[in-house]
Amino acid sequence: MITDSDRPRLFVAIDPPEAVRSALSELPETLRGVAWAPPHQYHLTLRFVGETPADRLDAITAGLASIRVEPFILPVSGLGAFPPDRPPRVLWAGVGHGHPRLHQLRQRVDDALLAAGLADLDVKIFHPHFTLGRCGPGATAGAVEAFLKRHRAFEAPDFRVEAFTLYRSLLRPGGAEHTPLLRVALHCA
Repeated sequence: MITDSDRPRLFVAIDPPEAVRSALSELPETLRGVAWAPPHQYHLTLRFVGETPADRLDAITAGLASIRVEPFILPVSGLGAFPPDRPPRVLWAGVGHGHPRLHQLRQRVDDALLAAGLADLDVKIFHPHFTLGRCGPGATAGAVEAFLKRHRAFEAPDFRVEAFTLYRSLLRPGGAEHTPLLRVALHCA
């Protein structure tokens, strides 16, 4: 239960189906300094909200629940690393780059959050992806580049996006714990 004294750490995401989770989970291999994400935590973040005043939660859920976007199919292909021009920190699998409905959904999520009073949303360019792993200080650019080269032809099954979820994320010593707060089914506008 969320109390008024809480500042829940929130994000909005699309969850992949089991076939995509399975394909992604076959990628991790022993790479020094890389902490691989557990398959149950794979998700495509539409918007990281961050710590949020609990008194905004009702407005956030009402706004997100009112979103209307038609379901759509997303391709999953390609691997990469962030940032592209410095030592890698995140390994990722690409999702639906440039897909108009995905970007429409992202914009409607942003609009709902802004209407709920969250005016300080991060304005970075949206690069849809599934985070596969995080690179620590022991990771080497050469090993990461070799991993990306070995898997350059990676593709997972396309999947139909029929819903998105508002999550609460609790940071724990063993990793983040994600709890769904609201699932919103997509339907025609």
